[in-house]
Amino acid sequence: MNETTLEMSSTEMRRLGHAVVESIIRHFETLPEQRVVNWSGRDEMERILGGPAPEEGMGLDELLGEFEERVAPHMSHVDHPRMFGFIPSAGTFVGAMGDALAAGYNIYAGTWIEGAAAQQLELTVVDWFRRWLGMPETAGGTLVSGGSVANLTGLILAREERLGDLREDGVIYTSELAHSSVDRAARILGFRPDQVRKVPTDDRYRLDVAALADAVAEDAPRRRPFCVVANAGDTTTGSVDPLTQIADLCTDRGLWMHVDAAYGGFAVLDPRGRALLAGIERADSVTLDPHKWLYTPYEAGCILVRDFQRLYDAFHILPAYLVDVAGGPRNVNMCDHGLTLSRGCRALKIWMAIKHFGLARYRAVIGRTMDLARYAQELLEANPKIEVVSPAVLSVVSFRYIPSPGSGDEAIERVNQEIRQRVWDSGKAMITSSRVRDRYVLRLAVVNHNARRSDVEETVRLIEELGAAVSADRS
Repeated sequence: MNETTLEMSSTEMRRLGHAVVESIIRHFETLPEQRVVNWSGRDEMERILGGPAPEEGMGLDELLGEFEERVAPHMSHVDHPRMFGFIPSAGTFVGAMGDALAAGYNIYAGTWIEGAAAQQLELTVVDWFRRWLGMPETAGGTLVSGGSVANLTGLILAREERLGDLREDGVIYTSELAHSSVDRAARILGFRPDQVRKVPTDDRYRLDVAALADAVAEDAPRRRPFCVVANAGDTTTGSVDPLTQIADLCTDRGLWMHVDAAYGGFAVLDPRGRALLAGIERADSVTLDPHKWLYTPYEAGCILVRDFQRLYDAFHILPAYLVDVAGGPRNVNMCDHGLTLSRGCRALKIWMAIKHFGLARYRAVIGRTMDLARYAQELLEANPKIEVVSPAVLSVVSFRYIPSPGSGDEAIERVNQEIRQRVWDSGKAMITSSRVRDRYVLRLAVVNHNARRSDVEETVRLIEELGAAVSADRS
């Protein structure tokens, strides 16, 4: 072994590569039998994985063994078929191999000269998204790490296009159910909390357009309304704001319309989802997350903009040391269209998976997960002790267990907190909690392409059993 390089022999690389692929395959094959929730406290994790870096290296077999024995057992499986918490991500093996190719070839996806194919792959994939949403040919975008960066990018564009240097009194309007990344993006951009105005929702948990119009009219004489952030798949309820009506108001008032469709955007591939998302094609910018309903391994987000040139105008800076790789109107440098110069190739794993499976298969899978959410709702509604707070719109159902008639909200909250914890402790499934109009609720989000009716049935049965047990313990 040459100790002055980091090279490996072809035999070593082949042996490690085969072993890693076999490990990934075992993970996929055994997922249904594994615990969904696996975690340990910081002290335990430091004992297992802490300490200084080694001066001397270890063998490849031993190294992979350490991962399988000391790392993998302490991670919850967001791709498990009974992972119904948050908005889970369930990547495909094809996507994982695409990620491996991108990493193995160490593809740089920042400039055309250093990665023409990588730039074109990204342009192609984003153009697929544009077509699916029905946005005009002027639209384009870039791939980012996830919805948080996409929302930040959308608000940067809104600020640049609608406020310019007059930012002190700018106001952003969004639903009371907006994702926290909107508030974080506003904070990063220097907006005060009072410059993000939360608009009430209607009886279907959608942004109330009449209340939005009133808020804009109230602010207009003394402040600068400039942006509306609409939900296309709220995390708590799955609700989709009335996008067409919001687009009408934004057009009338000269407001930038950003749609946070990180969760729900790819529902346009299903006829029911397309109907719910009508109006999204009129947005100025849209956040999408391929690592959610498009089943791409982490990380994969997208910001799609009605006028692709806006990204270049907001982000392009050409220092002397980059003149040699300067892009142009055709040979696009994606680093000129976003926050990062150093960019890996996120497009390859998306492109490979879509090319392999085809849209018909994605359409069928997305439709099936929407059906499973409605099935979960039916099972929950069949239990008189369970109140469905928000029915399945896309594929999220929010509910709460009512221990006895006349139980107050505080008692109900304590019981449901305990149910959630016991579900986690069981390792059999994962659900999460949130609040809907100050009521503590449990959430069941069906996104996983591996989920089956039996997984929904087992999870609902577990909730019912634990709800009865917690109620009995507290009586």
